[in-house]
Amino acid sequence: MQDSAARRSPARVTLTVIGLVLATLVGLAVIHATQRVLVWMVVAAFLAVAFRPPVDWLERRVGWCPRWLATLVVFLVGTLAVAGLLAAFVVPLVREAGDLAARLPDLVRDTQAGRGPLAGPIARFHVREYLASHGEQVRQYLAGLGAPTLALLRGAATAVVGTVTIVVLTYAMVLEAPRLTRAFLRLFPAGPAARLADVGRRCARTVTGYLTGNLLISLVCGALTYAVLLILGVPYAALLAVFVAVMDLIPLIGATLGALAAVLVGFTESTTAGVVLIVFFVAYQQVEDHLLQPLIFARTVRLSPLTVLVAILLAVELAGILGALLAIPVAGMIKVVGGEALRHRRAADVPVPDRHPRRPRPAGTV
Repeated sequence: MQDSAARRSPARVTLTVIGLVLATLVGLAVIHATQRVLVWMVVAAFLAVAFRPPVDWLERRVGWCPRWLATLVVFLVGTLAVAGLLAAFVVPLVREAGDLAARLPDLVRDTQAGRGPLAGPIARFHVREYLASHGEQVRQYLAGLGAPTLALLRGAATAVVGTVTIVVLTYAMVLEAPRLTRAFLRLFPAGPAARLADVGRRCARTVTGYLTGNLLISLVCGALTYAVLLILGVPYAALLAVFVAVMDLIPLIGATLGALAAVLVGFTESTTAGVVLIVFFVAYQQVEDHLLQPLIFARTVRLSPLTVLVAILLAVELAGILGALLAIPVAGMIKVVGGEALRHRRAADVPVPDRHPRRPRPAGTV
């Protein structure tokens, strides 16, 4: 009794609470200091779950293929696919940029003389009058671009390092996934371990379904953009459509960046083309966010459209771009885990029938 009272003494409770508060503060400080690395690890784990099914399939399909070789083959195929997409996008862009640089002196002379494709927009938007009345402000703004340019270069370098780190982490996670899974499941008895393995497989299918749905939505966006650009006669329609489709993969800001590039090119063609593109992208974005995305994800991730929409809105508010990236697969995982917990609870509440029921005694027996 005295030992129990000592354990519950006010001093001991106070020290315990202070220790928990300090540990929480230290944990939050560590998370804040390493938040960039933690984000890289979360993205790598997300990609590793998506890459694991093809690696497992290749390892099972080819009996002599070891795990490291199957992982390497899948990553090489993925890298070649991304490189091919970048080549299809960058090579025409570099060629057109070279042509533009060669034609730039003639373009400047024609613009100064009131001719060429830029003469119309300059006259309509009164660019000459604005530069004449705000020349000093424009010069000060251009002179102060050094610091933002340096920050942009620093951000680009961080993005490159982050991309390489994510690729390496993803490769290591896919390679070590079976061993880590077996080690984790050995911590539980056979029955719970089997249920956990089944839940893990269903969660992995949720992530794969999300990626498939996201790629499908981007393909639809690129195809519709290409059709509209082709109808309007905007130059480089295929190149712009590929750019819009790739940008649409990025949550929150990707679709806006792709639309902005297409609209700017459209205004160089004509004011009508620019206005039509603005209307198209505003309307399509509403359709994608509130109709296309919920419907597709309802089939690939098996979530209701309302759940998809609410998950995206809440995650964007809580975690920004990362939240938008993880909202749908996390909602799918919560559904899988919650459904399994509810099924297990209902199974536990069902009474087990007696295998050897007692026979009723005849009347009059003792």
